Amino acid sequence: MKMGAMSRLRGLLRYSDAGCLLIFSLFFPVYVSAQTPVFEIEIRDHLFYPSELTIPSGLKVKLIIYNRDASPEEFESFELNREKVIMGKSQGIVFIGPLKPGEYSFFGEFNPRTAQGKIIAD
Repeated sequence: MKMGAMSRLRGLLRYSDAGCLLIFSLFFPVYVSAQTPVFEIEIRDHLFYPSELTIPSGLKVKLIIYNRDASPEEFESFELNREKVIMGKSQGIVFIGPLKPGEYSFFGEFNPRTAQGKIIAD
């Protein structure tokens, strides 16, 4: 009977460890994302506001892009290796970095003459 009790106890401890691991894994991404700096850009009248955005170099950042226009726009950057279509009257999220100090241009694929900007990693 003692072996049965020990076996049940070991099984309970295994489930307890798995439960702790599950709880940790659920909360760890929240902790990591809470540490990621957030920056915002707006698209209005086929222009980016601000057209120049300074971010810290060496850090991964979350960029929230709000499209205030009725038509879709694509945030695109060859230097950042990113592209994201943002439907009209909606928002999109792009993670960039960590970047070396420098300037990284981006543009709106659907309105490349007007929708232009750059990220400055400082």
